Amino acid sequence: MERVLGIGGHFVRAADPVALGAWYRDCLGLDADENGLWTQSAGPTVFAAFESGTDYFGSPAQQTMLNFRIRDLDAMLAQLRAAGADVSGETQEMEGVGRFGWVTDPEGNRIELWQPA
Repeated sequence: MERVLGIGGHFVRAADPVALGAWYRDCLGLDADENGLWTQSAGPTVFAAFESGTDYFGSPAQQTMLNFRIRDLDAMLAQLRAAGADVSGETQEMEGVGRFGWVTDPEGNRIELWQPA
């Protein structure tokens, strides 16, 4: 059986794609090139389905949620707050899994930030 090798991309609709791309670059440090190509650090990726009525993604209109692996959750959340981003006041820790925090991008998409254990 042929198998997928990993996530090849994540695509979002945006009212202003240039501004949204700049927000991801300036606030999260996502250094994609002009074609959107981003070479990420090696590490685990989670693929999970949630119940359709979950509020974990924020707005019920949001059907998927992007999760970024990060090194230091507290530092990233502080950086985002300093940039004026819409950062959730809560964080979560799952023993053996890591710590989680959330930010909403300028287009209203809730993003999860994961500091693996």
